[in-house]
Amino acid sequence: MFYYIAGKLAHLTPNCAVIDAGGVGYKMTISQNTYETLPRATSDALPPAKLYTYMSVREDGVELFGFASEAELSSFKMLLGVSGVGPKAAISILSLLTPEKFALAVCTDDKKTISKASGIGPKTAARIILELQDKLLKQTPPEETQAAISTAITSPGTSKGKLNEAQDALSVLGYTRSEALSALQGIDVSGMEVEDIIRAALKKLMK
Repeated sequence: MFYYIAGKLAHLTPNCAVIDAGGVGYKMTISQNTYETLPRATSDALPPAKLYTYMSVREDGVELFGFASEAELSSFKMLLGVSGVGPKAAISILSLLTPEKFALAVCTDDKKTISKASGIGPKTAARIILELQDKLLKQTPPEETQAAISTAITSPGTSKGKLNEAQDALSVLGYTRSEALSALQGIDVSGMEVEDIIRAALKKLMK
């Protein structure tokens, strides 16, 4: 019903925001990450704010959820599509992880990180990864040929599967295939886990 609501930020707490739009106060449940991006009042004037919204309609009532970015809203909707994950659990995960870090955790099978969210156990984290990993990887740009990947990334004893996983995760984070290949080149991945390979590549990309 609502794509986003823009107006004046009338009230703000770590898990709730109220936006005054046209004289109507819209109360929305928010994540910690969205809370940290919203403006703070510095004078008597209310600061402007805009939140992308999701309306949850259940037997016990209607609830609005607000998000600072379309990426966070998209991650929220994905999480709701996982069996056994409701709005409260989804907000808990997105309070701990940004959309980019959430995608990275899913793509690298990082159950430990996801299960750090309040109310999320290892079994739920594993289910989230199982049901969302393929969806997230399909959102990446078309893969280059396997021959080009093999030529660009060479390391004795390296698992090609791990390199492909690292490349896919970097693509999910917004890097192009050529950027990912360039960053992965020269990394001695012998004995490294996928997460460590990605961290090493990100350090090179962020220089």
